Formats: sequence, structure tokens, C-alpha cells
Amino acid sequence: MAVADFAIVVKLLKLELLMYANKLIGGKTRTPQRPKEMENGSEKKWNFNGNQKLKASSMSVRGAYNMLMEKVNISVDNKPLIRLCRVDPTDNPLYRTTPDASHAVATSVHSYNYNSYSPTVGLPEAKRAIANYLSADLPYQLSPDNVFITVGGTQAIDIIMPVLARPGANILLPRPGYPQYDSRASCCALEVRHYDLLPERGWEVDLDSLEALADDKTVAMVLINPSNPCGNVFTYQHLKRVAEVARKLGIFVVSDEVYAHITYGSNPFVPMGLFSSIVPVITIGSLSKRWLVPGWRTGWIATCDPHGIFHKTGLVKNIIDNLEISTDLPTILQAAIPDIIRKTKDDFFVKNLNILRETANKFYDLCKEIPCLTCPNKPEGAMCVLVKINFSQIKDIVDDMDFCAKLAEEESVILLPGVMVGLKNWVRISFAVDPSNIVEGFSRIKAFCLRYAKMS
Repeated sequence: MAVADFAIVVKLLKLELLMYANKLIGGKTRTPQRPKEMENGSEKKWNFNGNQKLKASSMSVRGAYNMLMEKVNISVDNKPLIRLCRVDPTDNPLYRTTPDASHAVATSVHSYNYNSYSPTVGLPEAKRAIANYLSADLPYQLSPDNVFITVGGTQAIDIIMPVLARPGANILLPRPGYPQYDSRASCCALEVRHYDLLPERGWEVDLDSLEALADDKTVAMVLINPSNPCGNVFTYQHLKRVAEVARKLGIFVVSDEVYAHITYGSNPFVPMGLFSSIVPVITIGSLSKRWLVPGWRTGWIATCDPHGIFHKTGLVKNIIDNLEISTDLPTILQAAIPDIIRKTKDDFFVKNLNILRETANKFYDLCKEIPCLTCPNKPEGAMCVLVKINFSQIKDIVDDMDFCAKLAEEESVILLPGVMVGLKNWVRISFAVDPSNIVEGFSRIKAFCLRYAKMS
């Protein structure tokens, strides 16, 4: 007997036994009922559904990156993949963290003293080390109580956004900016209003648009300095003006300083906390970029608030409340923070800045050779920059997403579409790569643009 026939026989026997059992129990023979949705072909209506607000991948750098990776066809001319989209310098051997950092983590592991759960706000010794590190750039001393350890800068954003999300509240975000702020605000029903950064003025904040957007429901503004995605570094004078406008509006500033001190142009890094006597500031920071350890996810929130406004308004308590229902940075990594900060030598930072300066200069020179691309400002900080696509000079490409998809498919070069950071028909380019990758990548981008160039 065939297997299929045997299965049918088994099913029939089960049906006969069920009918016999029903007859013994109830005196009637009952035919097993099929589910209604099977009878009439319709689907049952369930009481749950997907949350449309959680379409985070449609707004994320990672979502765009994964989509473009699927377009890559490395079999075309055997071109190796060049990723100029991700700001993760650890892909390249040139960018290695200091041995002091690795030794600090190893020491923490081998001590066997840090296998326990972490305190809600972080290990006291880690908080003290971060407070001292940040205070070196400020005219006052931060307390360990001003610092809250987070799982990278991303969790810091995830903690702050719900704290602000009272009914009807709105927050002012930069355009272009970092999409995690938009995604998290959307998830917690915090209205987003975008103020513009002005490329023709070195990506300064459009202070007029900032004031026009705010109302009595505006709770805060976000500033990213040095800027991802723009590559600019705000001056002392401009930051002071931002602080004065924020004070006038009655809002505080969330200063994203994940790229703090990664500057190699004419403007030095100035922390927003320097102006906290004018307006209260929440600083978001991380070891990820400066120490080249993004995978360690080691970040913090710091309240720069000499007048104690965050305590008076209950914001500090809300931060702690949110941390209590969130995950903690592994205690082993927290315990390593003091030695990482204290023992890292300046030579390590100088070497990395020299490499970034070289690649940024090389990028800027090569970009000027491609007519359909315009970089309005030479990058001065962070590890990426925005470049405008001049569609008047190319054909058969409809927008920045199409540009990046075709480039990935035809040249195995990945750039981030500008729409992902709020600026359609631009692209974000990371230069935290080997200088040879910049040269090869732009050679392919130039060939690609020539293929799609409009004939005059």
C-alpha cells in the first residue's frame, strides 16, 4: 500500500472511532464540525493586528542598508563590495581600538567581580569616570548623579523620547538628522516637527524656522554636534545663539555628542553643556566612535543643569523610571569604562583623526570631479557627509533611492539615500574607510554617473 493511501486509511479509522465514541456518550452520532472559516472560505477576524507605528525599518539606516545589500551583484566584473554607507570604521584594519580598552575589558572579566546585575543607573565608578571625562570640557564639575549609563547612544534616545511624550507634546528635530529620533518619537506618539539645517551656511540651524515651529506644547529640541549626517561642527557663537533661542522658547536641548572631539577642520568641538547656565541640556554620548568600538554599545545620558531644572520638573525621576524597565549595559563593560577613559593616550586619538582628515580630503577632491554630485561643504567632523545629486545632469534615475539601488547593483558600491536622513535627492557618504576604498569607490561612482549622464 502506498504511503498516501495508508494515511487516508488512518484518517478514516480515526473518524469512525470518533463517531463511535460520540454515540456511546450522547446517544447520537455527531459529525466533526469544521471551523467556520474553513466552511465558507472566509478568514476568522482576530482581535489583534500589527502596529503600524512600528514600521521602524522603513525609517532606519539599517533597513536601507539591508535593502541595498540585496541589490549588490558581485558577480558583475568580480567587483568587490565597497560600503560607503555605514559609519562603522571597524570594518577596516586601519581603525582598531586602543589595546588599553581591550585590556580594561579583559581585566574586568578576569576579576570575577562584575558578573552580577548592574544598578539601574549604572556602576558608580563608571558614572564617576564619565562625569570627570565630560567635566574636562566644562566650566563646572558634573556629579556621578548627573550620569546614567545606557546601551549605546541608541538606548539613550530610546530612554529620552518616551520621557517627553505627554499628550499633545512635540519635539523639534533637525532636517537632515539621525532617523532614530524620528522612529522612536513615532513609536511613543510624540509629534515631530523638523527645523532646517542650511547647507549654504555650513549646515547651521535655521533659527527663524526653529522659532516658527515651536509652540506651548514644544518640550525640547535635538542638536547633533559634530553632525551625522552633515559632517559639520557648530561654532561656539552659533551654539550660544541656539541656547538663547531655546531659553526664549522655554525648551531644553538634547545634544547628541556621540562624535564629540572627532574634528579635523577649522572648528573645534564645543559641548552644548557649556551653555547650560542659559538653558538646561541633556547630553547623549558614547565610546562607540571615538574609541572605535560601536559593537560594545557603551553610552550615557548626562544632565548638564546647574540650576537643577530637570529635578524640579521631574524629568530626572522619569529617566530613572524608564531605565528601571529597560535593559542594562553589561556590568563587565561598565567596570572597564574608568580604565578605558583614564589610560587611553592622546596618540591614539591623533592617529585616528589624521586618517579621517586624509580620507575626508581625498573624498572632497574626488567628489568635485563628478559633475552630477555637489558637496556644499568640506567635512570638518564626524565620519560622514551629505552630497547633493544634480538630476538635471543625469537621466533614467528618478530619485536618490533609485540612484543608490542602481549603483549597488551595477558597481557594488553602497551609499545611503538622503531620504533616510530627511533630505531627498541627496546621499550620505561615509569616509571612515581605507583611503584606497575612497579612490576605488569614487572611480566606480564616476563611471556610473558618466553612463547615466545626459548628452548635451
